[in-house]
Parts: sequence; C-alpha cells; structure tokens
Amino acid sequence: MLYPSPLNSLARGTWFKLICGASFGHLPAIHSLAIAYTLAGADCIDVAADLAVITAAKDGMRIAQKLARASQNWAAPTMELPWLMVSLNDGVDPHFRKAEFDPDRCPADCLRPCERICPADAIDRGVIESRCYGCGRCLPICPLGLITTGDRTATPSSIIPYISDGDGIDAIEIHTQTGHLEDFQQLWSILAPVAHHLKLLAISCPDSSELIPYLRSIHATIAATYHPHPLPFTLIWQTDGRPMSGDIGAGTTHAAIKLGEKVLAANLPGYVQLAGGTNHYTVPKLRERQLLPPTTTRHVHGVAYGSYARVLLSPLLDKLDLLDDNPGKLAAHPDLLWSAVAIAAELVGQLKGNEAHRFLGFQREPLQTSVESKK
Repeated sequence: MLYPSPLNSLARGTWFKLICGASFGHLPAIHSLAIAYTLAGADCIDVAADLAVITAAKDGMRIAQKLARASQNWAAPTMELPWLMVSLNDGVDPHFRKAEFDPDRCPADCLRPCERICPADAIDRGVIESRCYGCGRCLPICPLGLITTGDRTATPSSIIPYISDGDGIDAIEIHTQTGHLEDFQQLWSILAPVAHHLKLLAISCPDSSELIPYLRSIHATIAATYHPHPLPFTLIWQTDGRPMSGDIGAGTTHAAIKLGEKVLAANLPGYVQLAGGTNHYTVPKLRERQLLPPTTTRHVHGVAYGSYARVLLSPLLDKLDLLDDNPGKLAAHPDLLWSAVAIAAELVGQLKGNEAHRFLGFQREPLQTSVESKK
C-alpha cells in the first residue's frame, strides 16, 4: 500500500501540517516532534527560519524514515517525507516575538503566575528564549506588568541557499497582514528569483474587513512574476483564525473555521488550509459543516496544528528530558517514541483516517533497537 504524497493529500483534502512555531527554537523538542509526526503521517512540518532549527527538523524526519525502514511493522514499502516549510514575516507579527522581562525586578514573594500559564515552560526566573514562541499569555497575568515582548524579523537572505537545495527547504510560508502590501512586495522581490524551486508557497493572514481584496493583491503580485505562465508551485491560503490558541479550549477553533469559510467563498486561486485555534474539535466541526470531502461544495483542503499538537506530546517530551540515558533523544527510548507516535497518529488520523496509522501494531511491538544505536 502506498500513501498519498503531500501534494496528493492537498488534492484529497487530507493535508496535515505540524507548526513547530515561527519563533520556537527549542531544538530537542523540534527534533522529537519531527520524528513523531513524520511517523504519524504529517504532510508538512513548519519551522522557524533558523539553520539550527531547520537542521533539527530535517534530522528528525530522516530518523523517522530510518525507523520505518527498520521496522517489520511498517505498513507501506515506501515513505515520502513531509515537506519542510520555513516561516517568514513581512513586518511586525505576533508569531515572530519573544516575551522579555528582568527577573531581578520581580518581588521575592511573587507567586509567579507567568510560569504556570506558559504553555511552553519558557519561564524560569526569566524567559528561556529558545522555548518562547510568542503566544503572549504571560503579558496580562503579570501582577506588576513587567513582561513585554520583543519583535523579531526572519531574515530571508539566510535561507535562500537552502531553497534551491534539492534536500533543503520545500516550502515557504509568508505571514502578512492587511496594509502590508508594500512590505510583502519587498519580501517577495527577495524570494522571487529562487521561488521556482519551491514545491509550495503559503500565505498566512488574519481576518480583517479588507482581507479578500488584500489577498487578491497578494496573488496579483505573485502571479505577475510568472505571467503569462502559471505559478511553478502550489499555493495555499492559511486562514489564521485565532493565532497560537488551539490548546486553550475547543471553542478556539470557531475563529479558524469562520475565516476558512470566508476565504473559500472568495474563490481565490489555490487551496485553503485552516490554522490558528485548531485542535481536536476542528475536524469534527468541519465535517459537521460539510467543509471536508466528500462534499459537492468547495471545501477546506487541510488543517495546520501548532500549540495543540505540541502540547499533546509535552508530557512525554518532559519525561524524555529527565532521563539520564540519552536525554532528549526520542529514538533512543522506544517506549516513549511509540507512545508519542500513537498520540500524534490519533490527531493526524482525525483528518486522514487509516492513512495515519502507517505502523501495524507499533503500540504493542516497539523496535528493540533504536536508530541511534545503528549509526
């Protein structure tokens, strides 16, 4: 049995993307997430525009591929790796920020509610920069208002060489907002000379009253580069409903679905994929509203999961970090590895059905020898 390629998944409406975070840089977690979600059947893994992060994700994917080849339980003779996507921004954007505060200014008797509310465990007498992904939940909860954020801008020039590399970056996602057209055009002018090497380009934009005209302008800018020829890559419109909130509660998905319906109704060229507030409730709600195949109307072609997908595996990754024997090396601990894959496959399986369960009986028969020991 062969499993659909990422492009086929888009066409079928079963595209699953893992968002590691546009400013998330905790390398052990990214490495482990890439292993687990690759084995679970993810089509795309979206990471920060940082060479160390890109390397960690790529290595995790390759380890997953080796694990698949080594396992007698593998359900398919071949395995296509997820596409690696890198996120860029054309201006100030909440996905590209870090919390900041001086812990020396905190009162000794402070109950530190910021530590408890942080979903990334990124606060410990100060902000652990690599873990923070900019959700902003700590800002309003600080009793003295000491926490601020620092905006970051991804540097496109640093990743240009890896776009034309056949084993490098497969896709780019550009985070933009209405009113940023000149900024978008400037960023696109940098990417355009190498964009024909991409398999996919995603445009992520939050809602506003001017959203649809703005997205049409974005498309016109991109299309003008290749006129009169078609785009050389697949185009996705990512509807960023309620950014970085999927782990808060089931109801956060409503914003993502509402925005998805709005963009679908505009009939823009390309595919529509949800993000921002997506969680376990997203796919059931999409099916309830007949927004996934099979349907006779236009439908959503995929779902991206960020904070919710990461938080699902956090308890296992926390256990991994506490181990003295190869801490942070998921592939060296089969029990934790296959538990993580099972959890990831349950989420992927909501969208893909049986396609997600690429291993037969992996929960009962973990590999006896890890890939780490075979190197």
